Amino acid sequence: MDEESEVIRVEALCKELYESQDAAARAEAEKALVSFQNSPESLGKCQRLLDRGNSPYAQLLATTTITKLISRSTGSLTLHQRRDIRNYVLTYLWSQPKLPQFVVQGLVTLFSRITKLGWFDSEKDEFVFRAVITDVTKFLQGSAEHCMMGVQLLSQLTCEMNQISEADASRSLTKHRKIASSFRDTQLFEIFQLSSTLLRTALENKGNLDFNHSAQHGLMTQLLRLAHNCLTFDFIGTSTDESSDDLCTVQIPTAWRPAFLEYSTLQLFFDLYSSLPASLSPLALSCLVQIASVRRSLFNNAERGKFLNQLVSGVRKILQNPQDLSEPNNYHEFCRLLARLKSNYQLGELVMVDNYQESIQLMAKFTVESLQMWQFAPNSIHYLLSLWQRMVASVPYVKATEPHLLETYTPEVTHAYITSRLESVAVVVRDGLEDPLDDLGMVGQQLDQLSDLLVLPGVRVEQLHQQL
Repeated sequence: MDEESEVIRVEALCKELYESQDAAARAEAEKALVSFQNSPESLGKCQRLLDRGNSPYAQLLATTTITKLISRSTGSLTLHQRRDIRNYVLTYLWSQPKLPQFVVQGLVTLFSRITKLGWFDSEKDEFVFRAVITDVTKFLQGSAEHCMMGVQLLSQLTCEMNQISEADASRSLTKHRKIASSFRDTQLFEIFQLSSTLLRTALENKGNLDFNHSAQHGLMTQLLRLAHNCLTFDFIGTSTDESSDDLCTVQIPTAWRPAFLEYSTLQLFFDLYSSLPASLSPLALSCLVQIASVRRSLFNNAERGKFLNQLVSGVRKILQNPQDLSEPNNYHEFCRLLARLKSNYQLGELVMVDNYQESIQLMAKFTVESLQMWQFAPNSIHYLLSLWQRMVASVPYVKATEPHLLETYTPEVTHAYITSRLESVAVVVRDGLEDPLDDLGMVGQQLDQLSDLLVLPGVRVEQLHQQL
């Protein structure tokens, strides 16, 4: 069978695999396509599939096949072949801005994989694959679709550099960290600054944006994801366990200090949260969660106090106008943000911020109302109880003379938790709802947190009895 006939057959097999209602036919097609992907002669045919562009499924197959070929061993292709493939991907994306999103994702993954695996490849004393921002600048200056592709290229590359993929399975962890560290030191801050600049430009021109337009909505989504990917980068190679989310500290490099000493960076994401629709605003809050977790040693005492003051001011404004927190994803990310306030800062620092009394009152009100709405986002309660648990645990170590007011608000939180759980029993029985008390693991964890609230100096058990 000649190459043209083989390419046409592969297109037909792809159509069979994804569209046929016959399970046996799909299985046969899958078997044949796996054989095609494992063939050492598939590279040229993949380019023909992409050039023809007759089937998005065939385009995806071609892209994933080349990605697997690249991932097996960089030695299977010469440096010039890999560079040609990378340039071809960029040209292909530029020439076809209306590609289906799953095809675009496959192509940007291929671009990222080649870039990562060839990070230290050089020719004539020049690293071949490192001109990342230069490569995507053309996209960023193009249409909304082109710009979205450019941002996706940077975002996927950041993810690729940050994770141990299948391509790294046969390579050493040391090699992975060496590549990731080099990317961090030479590219990541510039990419984060670029994402912030583009987000700020979009915010300044929000009157011209139509978030019902798929390309403009997609562009903002990708920009926020890019910023978030930069902020969640594993800067020191610890691969933080997500189960210890509330203990996470973001180990921002010292070179990034200017971005966090400027109030504009922090304010940008608060402004984005307040300006974007509910389909996008949770991503802005996710970025704020990371910014709130920046390592303490990035600042001196005066700088840290100013940064915290700005952070609490933004939180207070959200609590003063909490309408958008009715959206579950916003609510969950905001609860995480509140928990980070105490996991990363000392109570003695918090009581020194401007309008602390109003802020702690609003946090208590928000917590009480959240506990009373026990059917809404139950997985977020952990973060709220963590906030109060850590606040109370810090009381014996506070040296500041300013009142912390926890003896006023902690009993209210405890009272709200106990009464809401008691009242839930009648509602569950009456309406046949899922019983939150059946989750013994979650209840046990919450009771452990609650028990720490009961040992606050100055709060008598009688006081709680009276409220109950």
